[in-house]
Amino acid sequence: MLHLYLRTKAPQLVKPALFSSKCFFSSMSKATSFYDLAPADKKGEAFSFEQLKGKVVLIVNVASKCGFTPQYKGLEALYKKYHDQGFEIIGFPSNQFGGQEPGTDEEITQFCELNYGVTFPVLKKIDVNGSNEDPVYKFLKSQKSGLLGFKGIKWNFEKFLIDREGNVVNRWASTTSPSSIDSHVAELLSKQPQPKA
Repeated sequence: MLHLYLRTKAPQLVKPALFSSKCFFSSMSKATSFYDLAPADKKGEAFSFEQLKGKVVLIVNVASKCGFTPQYKGLEALYKKYHDQGFEIIGFPSNQFGGQEPGTDEEITQFCELNYGVTFPVLKKIDVNGSNEDPVYKFLKSQKSGLLGFKGIKWNFEKFLIDREGNVVNRWASTTSPSSIDSHVAELLSKQPQPKA
């Protein structure tokens, strides 16, 4: 490690800043709105949530080798049913639960498309818990706790539903099937965003 010394009355050691991928996302960690977030897509480019304004959004942490992986089929059906009405699904692969998402971002995309015909965006693989958790999940968990007030993500395919104004309105466990949240999506889509005063 390179150390820099400054000439003052007494020599002082100045530690250089450590750079990491977190530096790129540091502004997102202070997000005050859902629309402030801009996670990386599978190519590493910013996917700004500002483009989701006025839409109903379902955020899901996904995995390819999980008992809940067949939920991709239900998620895609929900997406096709409501996408033209302003509904989006964003998938976030994570390998934090039983190592069930070991592939590269490209392998994950191919798996989703070939096996389940997924057409909704599946972004870059991230951590959803812990010291390296993505700012998206830090924000979501701060807005809506899970069962018994637990904030952490417990397993793959946990779901967050965001209304047209960027409010996190529902959170469901992995065991909740996509078809069982259909009515919640339909209800939110029936409400138009309120104009800002």
